[in-house]
Amino acid sequence: MTDLSPEAGPARWARPPSCLTAAELELPPSGARIAVAGLVLVRQRPGTAKGVIFLTLEDETGVVNVIVWKKLYERFRRAVIAGRCLRVTGRLQREGGITHVIAEEIEDISWMLDGLLRTAAPDP
Repeated sequence: MTDLSPEAGPARWARPPSCLTAAELELPPSGARIAVAGLVLVRQRPGTAKGVIFLTLEDETGVVNVIVWKKLYERFRRAVIAGRCLRVTGRLQREGGITHVIAEEIEDISWMLDGLLRTAAPDP
């Protein structure tokens, strides 16, 4: 277990607005406020979930499960529905060996993908 007391020095994970990778989600304690970013692999809105949306984001190190409560979905609806790449800020939750991010803010950063394509394209 990591010692998070002030005497232990700075925490060993990035704080928002910096994003953690999927592989780094083991560093902060459950309940920590974090940010993640990735490509949207899956959007699920089960009929039995009472309006809750489940997102799966992927980065270069793995996948991140995100829970979006109904009220937050209403606020960030456009990003959740249309975003190809999202940045999510929220609280880390670990329960029964499963790690989720409970979303507090969602930002569509799909525009960044266009920059990657321009950078990767060979010069004429």
